[in-house]
Order: sequence, then C-alpha cells, then structure tokens
Amino acid sequence: MTTTPHPVRGQRPPVGLAVQLAIAVVTLSLLIRFGAFDPAVVARFGNLPAFVAGMLPPDPRPLPTLVMSMIETVMIAFAGTSIAVALSVPLALLSTRSLFGDAVTVPLRFVLSVIRTVPSIIWALIFVVTVGFGPLAGVLGTAMYSTGYLSKLLYEAFDAVDREVLEAIRVMRVGKLAEMRYVVLPEAANYVLSQSLFMFEYNVRASAILGLVGAGGIGFYILAYVQVLDYRSLSTALIVLLAFVLAVDFVSSRVRKRFLPD
Repeated sequence: MTTTPHPVRGQRPPVGLAVQLAIAVVTLSLLIRFGAFDPAVVARFGNLPAFVAGMLPPDPRPLPTLVMSMIETVMIAFAGTSIAVALSVPLALLSTRSLFGDAVTVPLRFVLSVIRTVPSIIWALIFVVTVGFGPLAGVLGTAMYSTGYLSKLLYEAFDAVDREVLEAIRVMRVGKLAEMRYVVLPEAANYVLSQSLFMFEYNVRASAILGLVGAGGIGFYILAYVQVLDYRSLSTALIVLLAFVLAVDFVSSRVRKRFLPD
C-alpha cells in the first residue's frame, strides 16, 4: 500500500505553473521591448562569425606581458579581499542584531548598504582620482566594495547563530566580547572562511576590468586591444584570464576540502 507524501510543515510549495508562465511572459515581453526580435538586430548576429574569425589564431607575442599583468590582477584581488575580510568581521559583528540594538545596527547596516551599492569599478575610479593610476587604486576600490558586500553576508550568518547558546553564556554575564569570541565567531567560522574564499574568487574576475579606469591589472590591455581592434591579442588576453580564473577556482576548492567539512 502506497502513501501519498505530505509536505513538511513550514516548507513552501514549489513555484506553481501559473507563476512560471507569468515569469516567461514578462521575460518575453522585455525581450521584445529591448528589440531582441527586431529583424535589424537579428541580422547583426551575422557579424559574430567574422568577429570570432578575427580573434583566431591568438597572438602569442603579448603573452609574457599579459601573464605579468594577470599576476598583478590576482595580487590586487588578494590584497583587496584581505583588507575587506579584516574590516568586514568587526563591522558585521557590530551589525548583528542579536548582539547590539537597533541604535547601532540600523545606521551601520545603512552605511554598508551604501558602500556595496557603488560598483567596484566606480570605487576604483574614485581612488584613481585620489591616489593616482596604478594597482593601489585597484586594491582600495576592491576592498571598499568587498567590505560592503562581505559584511552583509557575515552579519546575516552571525544573526543566524543559535540564540539559546547566546542566552546560556549571557547568564554568566561575560560581556559582548566573550559572546563574540566564544559563541558567534566559532559557530560561524566555517561560513566566514567559505565566503572569504568566494569573495576572493569574485574579485579575481572583477579586478580584471579595473584596468579600464587605470587601476592596474590586465583590464588595461583588454581595453587597449579593443580600442585598436587587435582582436588576436584580445583573444590571448581572454585565454590568460580564463586560465588564471580556473587556477584560482581549483586552489579555492582544494582549500575548501582541506578546511571545510562536507
């Protein structure tokens, strides 16, 4: 005798067919509005094979320069992420409602929201104006955006720490620092490491375009090749970027397997 499974209490049902159809209709309407089915636009897709052909074969001559610039990009991402992690942990703790009241968390969360609203490339542009061209502007721009983004991820994780454990240690009247050190941070340590690695992976990709505003890295050469229509060198730059991104993803996955439980 078979039994009909019942939904778990509190579990939301999957998205219904009507909702899926509504999403599909809205998406199709937006595509039509943006001209995706305009015959003139469709005809331009015929330029794609010629563009791809112009990128082949990749030009190996700028390879040494591109590798060095990509190494600089990874260094920018690493330094910016390290600064962001160092700033995000205390800022996220101060933004945790289970530790501090609204008088502290609300204005701080608002400031962090403003910080992450500004894209990293705009932060980089701001710091190019402030400190001049070069990788330092890229590091500072990456650090600013990452701090706003990572702080949100962390304070949500800190808020999810079991309240009963916090109440148990509060009975001992040990103070906020002890609550953070012995309860919140140990409970969320794996999440902090996981999100820090994710932020680094993201920043390697994001830092690749910071060179567009003079903040160092491989983006400077990508922009230059596009401007002079040197598509063969552009394809070499993209291959270098892809190789480094895959390498970073591989190293990050090994670190996760080494330090994070399955």
